[in-house]
Amino acid sequence: MPAFQGCCAHDHDCEAQDCSSAWSLYKHIDTQHVRCLNEAVEGSCRKVFKPWHLRQEAPSGEPGAQLDSEEDDPELLLHVPFSGSVKLTGITVVGGPDGASPAKLKVFINRDDLDFSAAADLPAVQEWDLLENYGGQIEYPTHAAKFNGVHSLDLYFPSNYGADRTTISFIGLRGEFSERRREAVEAVYEAKPMPQDHKVPERQGAGWNLGM
Repeated sequence: MPAFQGCCAHDHDCEAQDCSSAWSLYKHIDTQHVRCLNEAVEGSCRKVFKPWHLRQEAPSGEPGAQLDSEEDDPELLLHVPFSGSVKLTGITVVGGPDGASPAKLKVFINRDDLDFSAAADLPAVQEWDLLENYGGQIEYPTHAAKFNGVHSLDLYFPSNYGADRTTISFIGLRGEFSERRREAVEAVYEAKPMPQDHKVPERQGAGWNLGM
């Protein structure tokens, strides 16, 4: 499997076709609980998950309109929970110009305990060397068998292409979503048999009532 490929991995021009449905996992992100270590503006990490057709939209320029790391520190570590179970098949990342695009990505699944030290030292489920991708046209396919039953992702960007800070304006997630299902199991228990619940039909005379 190649380290990257054209968006959607389809045999058509993504600009001429509507591929947005394949990249719709953003709708199933528990956005209020997305968080990021080392973001310059708190909460800006939530702005990078948006519809596919907006991936090339230029940020407004206001603080927090895109995800920036703190100055002189390019590392970013995002925690991305979902509202159900996901099978992740592809990722795309749109970074900033002038060396601000992330250069590497390590992905972990179903963790809630990572910091920069752990993310740097632990083996990832999968990792990629990233290309500068201003148009959002490069997809990084996952080893899909390793990304079944995903309830959260941790995305670790340790470095960029030489700028003082890392900038990300869009992260696209492709795959399948399944809602969490809770099935109630009902059972009726009889704690103690009660005589009135087990009445024997009354006899008439010396025998059963046989219509005689």
